[in-house]
Amino acid sequence: MDYELRFTNKEITAWGNMGLMKRMLDRIGFNAAVASCGLPQPGSNRGYAPIQLLLQFMLSVWCGANRFEHTEVTRHDAVLRRLFGFGRMANFKAIMRLFGKFDQGANLQIFGKLYRWFFSNLHVDGLTLDLDSTVMTRYGQQEGAVRGYNPRKRGRCSHHPLMAFVADIRMIANLWLRPGNSHSANNVLAFLDDSLDKLGGKRVAVAGGRQRLQRSGFF
Repeated sequence: MDYELRFTNKEITAWGNMGLMKRMLDRIGFNAAVASCGLPQPGSNRGYAPIQLLLQFMLSVWCGANRFEHTEVTRHDAVLRRLFGFGRMANFKAIMRLFGKFDQGANLQIFGKLYRWFFSNLHVDGLTLDLDSTVMTRYGQQEGAVRGYNPRKRGRCSHHPLMAFVADIRMIANLWLRPGNSHSANNVLAFLDDSLDKLGGKRVAVAGGRQRLQRSGFF
């Protein structure tokens, strides 16, 4: 098979499919929704807009990043910078500073609004809500990571998060990160109330009812 080789002065990117992601974000009005949630603002007039830092972080994750430092790969991609309309790309430390401004109150306010915006745009009612908990082994000095029940790594520090899933559409509805020594039922009723609030008034049935929650150790 013959191939025709050509050269171009145009810049190219290995992540051309990010154009589809950008069109999706524009179509659902993502920027406007996030801007209305009250993101922490920079302390300097030279700081980057919070929405840009958030988009850069999401863009890097979509391109395979699993560490903050990996965002430097997409930062130096001129095609992605122009595609998302950034005048200049921030380094990973700016993104870390943004996330460092989040506290429990900011998390509840910002993500509560985002969840309600998301589910309000789903034309589905009668959702099935699944609750569950898991053990996440931690290495290092992560906040809230303490020794507790850990069947896979006995004696290791861990987190014991609560999770809520909407089974009908396979979406996460809520997540609370708890210390590793928390009991499965710790704060589950408050978590359920918060999850229902995030669903924005959708009609919900807890999967399996009270008996399933009892078998899972919640009650």
